[in-house]
Amino acid sequence: MYQIKNRIYPAFDKTQKSGICNFLRALVKQNLDLSCSEILEKFLEDQKYYLELNASRFPFLENVIDDSDFLKDTEDYIKECIKYYEYKEKQRPIIEANKEFEKKKRKFLQEVKMGHEPPTKKQLYYYDRLCKKYNIEKQELTSKLEARDEIDRIINEHSRDSKNFG
Repeated sequence: MYQIKNRIYPAFDKTQKSGICNFLRALVKQNLDLSCSEILEKFLEDQKYYLELNASRFPFLENVIDDSDFLKDTEDYIKECIKYYEYKEKQRPIIEANKEFEKKKRKFLQEVKMGHEPPTKKQLYYYDRLCKKYNIEKQELTSKLEARDEIDRIINEHSRDSKNFG
């Protein structure tokens, strides 16, 4: 993608080239079901229409829109964009699997860290209140992880009991 960007539209300045490339890439992304020639045709129709109205975001295209070099460069860039999005779509399952793995890894590392830190005052207070409320014998909590798990256990156990009576 970047190699073709350096090669196409040599007559345009950096801003013009960037504007057209970004517009074309977005157009391809919106119309992945169309062929390269259909996307090119759609782009040319739209640009000619807006040039006639003097409302184009690319007024510099007026002199080159029918030029064979411009058309070839545009077609080449559209083809490259289509390849890019097809490749990206093929990579989606791998990327999703990596995201899921990283999520699990972060959760695991967070729990390891919690296992080494002492419980917070809020956790101890909440645990104490739960023990008094449900007449449970208090245990010595040594970590945030242990406190979290014990609080969750008490809440789940007693929420099941209240559902069974209700």
